[in-house]
Amino acid sequence: MTEPIQPFRIQIPQADVDYLHGRLASARWPGELPGVGCARGVPLGYLKELAEYWRTEYDWRAAEAQLNHYPQFTTEIDGQRIHFLHVRSGQPGAKPLLITHGFPSSVAEFLHLIGPLVSPAAGQAFHVVAPSLPGYAFSTPLAGTGWTMGRTARAWAELMRRLGYQRYGLHGGDIGAGVSGMVAALDGARVIGVHVVTDPLTAAATATFLPGMAGRLDHNDPVDKLILDRMDAFTKDGSGYLAIQNSRPQTIGYGLADSPLLQLAWIAEKFCEWTDLPVDRDQLLTTVSLHWFTGSGATAAHTLYEQAHSSDWGAPPTVPPRRYASWSPPRPTRTGASFPAASTSRRWRPRPSCPRTCGRSSGRCSNRCPEPGPAGNERLHRQSTQSSACANGQSGAVDGTR
Repeated sequence: MTEPIQPFRIQIPQADVDYLHGRLASARWPGELPGVGCARGVPLGYLKELAEYWRTEYDWRAAEAQLNHYPQFTTEIDGQRIHFLHVRSGQPGAKPLLITHGFPSSVAEFLHLIGPLVSPAAGQAFHVVAPSLPGYAFSTPLAGTGWTMGRTARAWAELMRRLGYQRYGLHGGDIGAGVSGMVAALDGARVIGVHVVTDPLTAAATATFLPGMAGRLDHNDPVDKLILDRMDAFTKDGSGYLAIQNSRPQTIGYGLADSPLLQLAWIAEKFCEWTDLPVDRDQLLTTVSLHWFTGSGATAAHTLYEQAHSSDWGAPPTVPPRRYASWSPPRPTRTGASFPAASTSRRWRPRPSCPRTCGRSSGRCSNRCPEPGPAGNERLHRQSTQSSACANGQSGAVDGTR
């Protein structure tokens, strides 16, 4: 029997908001070693400023209203509660598009995309379906073990069937890119196109644990060597967050569920390291707040554990590739290495000031350091790049960052 689809509205109790503010006001802060900058994690001054903004200026109720502006629903698939936005276009010829976020993110990252996708000034319109990954935000509580990307892909195919869509397109970034590719492989007869976004370091990070990937790369080939170097940099310098979630998600889960500072630092650090463009600070804090209010920092960690211990990486998509022009949202102009103070600008560059020479073994730093790291090491700054495939010219696309 088909499970019902229920309307959903976000209503966080005021007592929960007040509790968050109280915890931030009474937070116990660690010390900081002099001169280390961002090389050992999120700098103290930076996180204090961001936490104070979260406590005193960020408006959760405005964010809640923005989310509730779009129709939301829940349904149970394979024993798991799934929360999703479903926004139908009023334009004729609109095509269904399933968009999936990644880690450590939420459907909040799509709020600036939904309007242009549903009601574009010109071009293809879409009916947008944006689910929260199992274990994230309101797709909680996590019902049990085994929620890998492949199982999520099967749930997504079932979700689109329940919504009555016979043909649909896909978009995803980070974990969402993996899930979207798996949906295309599982449900190829119904998928009209798939578009994924990633960046060089995310691709390298994934390559470190894809079975057999490293063994197929040639150290003597310049492109392969660059990939191997990036894989090595990720393994040595960028994989700590993943190692603990892949091995001890329950242990880190206690901190993520109990400490708003840890949840804030856990997500903000990745925005610092993985984002080249200015970030809407309120959008970042909406994602952090969704994780905090639902306690999903811990369950998101459990799903990463599941994938790390899974041998199911999916089959290649059967959707044939075709070149096409993709739509991309307006992006702010780069303004240099520094960013405005967190207390004065909504759109800001989420990078703490970094020492002139970061001294990290990979030559990579969270900031655009005025000088590179140790000689002979490539600076591995993240750039938003994309790979995409579209079948038969029938689906449009969206562009975004991790």
